[in-house]
Amino acid sequence: MKFEVWAPNATDVDLALGEQRIRLTAADQGWFGGDAEAVVGDRYGYVLHTDEGESNVLPDPRSLSQPDGPDERSAVIDLGEYDWQDDDFTAPPLRGGVVYELHIGTFTPGGTFAAAIDRLDYLAELGVTVVEVMPVAAFPGSRGWGYDGVCPYAVFEPYGGAAGLQRFVDACHQRGLAVCLDVVYNHLGPSGNYLPSYGPYFTDAYKTPWGSAVNLDGAGSDHVRRYFLDNALMWLRDFHIDALRLDAVHALMDSRALPFLEQLAAEVVMLANASGRELTLIAESDRNDPGTVSARNVGGLGMDAQWADDIHHALHVRLTGETSGYYGDFADPDALPKVLRTPFFHDGTYSTFRKRHHGRPVDPSTSPGWRFVASLQTHDQVGNRATGDRLAELVSVGRVAAGAAMLLSSPYTPMLFMGEEWGATTPWQYFTDHQDPELAEAVSKGRKAEFASHGWGSQVPDPQDEETFTRSKLDWSQPTGGDHARVLQWYRTLIALRQQIPDLSDSALGTIATAIDDDLIRIQRGAYRLVINLRSESVPIGLGPDEAVVAAFDAELDQSTAGSDKPVVNIEPDGTVLIGTTPS
Repeated sequence: MKFEVWAPNATDVDLALGEQRIRLTAADQGWFGGDAEAVVGDRYGYVLHTDEGESNVLPDPRSLSQPDGPDERSAVIDLGEYDWQDDDFTAPPLRGGVVYELHIGTFTPGGTFAAAIDRLDYLAELGVTVVEVMPVAAFPGSRGWGYDGVCPYAVFEPYGGAAGLQRFVDACHQRGLAVCLDVVYNHLGPSGNYLPSYGPYFTDAYKTPWGSAVNLDGAGSDHVRRYFLDNALMWLRDFHIDALRLDAVHALMDSRALPFLEQLAAEVVMLANASGRELTLIAESDRNDPGTVSARNVGGLGMDAQWADDIHHALHVRLTGETSGYYGDFADPDALPKVLRTPFFHDGTYSTFRKRHHGRPVDPSTSPGWRFVASLQTHDQVGNRATGDRLAELVSVGRVAAGAAMLLSSPYTPMLFMGEEWGATTPWQYFTDHQDPELAEAVSKGRKAEFASHGWGSQVPDPQDEETFTRSKLDWSQPTGGDHARVLQWYRTLIALRQQIPDLSDSALGTIATAIDDDLIRIQRGAYRLVINLRSESVPIGLGPDEAVVAAFDAELDQSTAGSDKPVVNIEPDGTVLIGTTPS
């Protein structure tokens, strides 16, 4: 078996394989390699020799398996062993699709890939087309969001490891579901990261919210870029992943003429062409820059889609009335109408939160709405709240339904956060399991301090407390009755209508007419109009001679007018009705 490692910081490298120590041969540009007999399951690592002496046995930077955790030796595995059953699968396109974001550890009581498979039929019946899985790269401890991964190539063992992920993806494909994997290339976690021992993976030339930036343009960066490029291609090729969601790409500091993201897009296109599969890249970006999804031949980065948080913010403010922090910008009365026309509220406008102008306009002719992923809730927008309270804990069930109607009739690619579809009231909180005592204490204290200035410090749960994680698990008994069942049926109805009625999924930007009159919202989508009553009293809405109710939540036809030329629909407070024009 061939063992190779890039370790330019070392003068020599030994392979520690079981009880053996084998000196590897130096090659060009800091590479070392050699052959050794090994079988699946064997533990191994590398010992680095430098002028200061020799290191402990360190895990392989490209380790595919860390069964004993990121601080221990790597394990030999064979990704080709899995017998795939998805030869006939064709990934549904993102355009016209519905994304469902989930966290493996809290999606089910079991918190594993195997347990998640048992819920895939439910997702298929719901009508979603893409299952987006939050990061699964290995990190220390037994629980966490996944954004502190330190072994980018190894799948978190408590979830089921590499084989568990392969089985999960295969099971999704057998149900017609595409899989999007959330990957983090802008930083690694604060504990268990051994990459700096090997080489210049990070640089102090730039700073990010997580410390030093990944070295994408400095000395030695050719190999660092290759490390992350190969990682992305591995997920798509060896795990049959259909799409990658790239975390916080605005923190990928790169001054090269060929930016990392553009290079990644080009290589993914080549893989897609070679494999005959549709592969998708979705970027999370805070820049409000349409160039992220512009074609490479016109100076764009070539991403297929990007998250558009402004849409979430405008919906959230309209439904909840919250205007603190970054929500303050979205108290503008035109915020909701604008984000239903174009994805960026800040498209070169002044942001009072940032205290500067922000963003750039989207050209509707080159960037259709489906390239922008919109949401009512996400792991960030829920989990970064002080107590992780969901929308259903903040507003009435009718307002939850109203938000769903606006999202699922928008020109964007809608994304649901697990449990949203039944108005889940279980919190989704910030939880960690750092093994370093000093880091654990710092995270616990820091979380409380972060919210203390807002008067919420005493309410903030301790991230290190296992109960914080347990509370964040979905309660699958909720959607079986009461308002939860009503909301679930509403989501199913809206998703089905979106897929059946072209007007409701039309991704042409700038075509939606929105009128808001004292909390009565009217949204026109082609031949259909959505009317939402956020007032405190019932509102009667007259139907035209060719109009009919398509779907309603807390709204009913006035039976006394049912046979008249102008029937009336009474919309209860926080009620919603979708009205369509019947063909002549």
